[in-house]
Amino acid sequence: MSSRDSSSRGRRVALITYGCAKNLVDSEVMLGHLSRAGYEILPQPEEADVVIVNTCGFIQPARDEAGQGIESALALKKKRPDRTIAVTGCFVERSRSELERKYPEVDIWLGVRDFNHIVEALERRPYRRGLRTYLLGPETPRLLSTPSTWAYLKISEGCSHECAFCAIPLIKGAYRSRSIPSIVAEAEALAERGTKEINLISQDSTYFGRDRRRRGELIKLLRRLVEVQGIRWIRLLYGYPEEITPGLLEIMKEEKICSYLDIPFQHSDRSLLESMKRSMNGTRALRLVETIRKALPDVAIRTSLIVGFPGEGRDEFRALKKFVQEAAFDHLGVFTYSPEEGTCALELGDPVPESEKTRRRDEIMALQAGIAASVHKKYLHRRLDVLIDPSSQAGKKGIVGRARFQAPEVDGVVLIERGGAAVAPILPIEKVEIISTGVYDLRGIAVR
Repeated sequence: MSSRDSSSRGRRVALITYGCAKNLVDSEVMLGHLSRAGYEILPQPEEADVVIVNTCGFIQPARDEAGQGIESALALKKKRPDRTIAVTGCFVERSRSELERKYPEVDIWLGVRDFNHIVEALERRPYRRGLRTYLLGPETPRLLSTPSTWAYLKISEGCSHECAFCAIPLIKGAYRSRSIPSIVAEAEALAERGTKEINLISQDSTYFGRDRRRRGELIKLLRRLVEVQGIRWIRLLYGYPEEITPGLLEIMKEEKICSYLDIPFQHSDRSLLESMKRSMNGTRALRLVETIRKALPDVAIRTSLIVGFPGEGRDEFRALKKFVQEAAFDHLGVFTYSPEEGTCALELGDPVPESEKTRRRDEIMALQAGIAASVHKKYLHRRLDVLIDPSSQAGKKGIVGRARFQAPEVDGVVLIERGGAAVAPILPIEKVEIISTGVYDLRGIAVR
């Protein structure tokens, strides 16, 4: 049978992913369906019969990047016209008609509610379209693309917040929690594969269960996940500041749960936050940070900020810098404001020039670099548990891993020098003595 036969057998597929960790999980689900159907998965698109581009449509820079990815895939199709190009994800969900007009050579378009039908779409078989009730389940096939020691675990779909700057609810619909048994079953399956760290992801992990009018569901979920044999680290990503409760901080004292919180404060100015439809302000945020650190002395806190939002003048930006200095976050990311169709903030205009937004972002990141370098000094000469990236073991420069205070892909890493302990087989989690620290990365020696 030819590799270009119309059936699934022998078909070679490459998938390119843009955007967030949640989009990566969607890509892994597509790869799982394709692998189960007999498709061969290739790491690079040049030799593939099918090239899938899974896009992000969150903000304009993400859409620009996705557009470049589509154009690269179509360039491959020009070299081999029988190659199939499929485009999926948030950008398609949001702007399908526009994309179809711009890229008529694309063969298949699938939004965020249809991506799990990738096999049916490729084989021109019918399927139910556009179900807003879609949720992952433990039976959903998934081909992991992360290192074998860790994985993302998506606990919900959609978002029910009404932040003025954000188009996610328009793209993905209202918040829909998975069931606790479903999530636990997936965690158990991951543990059986050898996964040691699960990173819980959602548009808002602290909203978990509230769509079913059940409070405290996240704490119940964490209690169940702690019991999963084989999982060593549980990391909770993306939680709204208003939902960081005493009960959540108490369950986070469990040994398996990483003392790490990812809280997007967005800004510190009360007026701007009201315009953003966010209820927190700088004073309350600093009190919350203090409360968290008192409850969890070793906690690492990551936040995200927006600069250049309409109404942010010199005074508001100066106050934001002061807030960053006082909070001394372990990790911080900054977005420049992007006006988005369909959002409430669009009517506020876009008065801050792009060059000024970029300058403010760079200024905050430079400030954070000094803070992070200072924060990291507390780890010098300490012995830390470090989760190893198995793919790094073949490198000549040593081994790469992460400590409990470092989330995958967004924070720094620990670079482990090959000392005497490196002669022994590398364990999934190594004890490492930190010998130097920097702005993002730490360096250490295995001391087992």
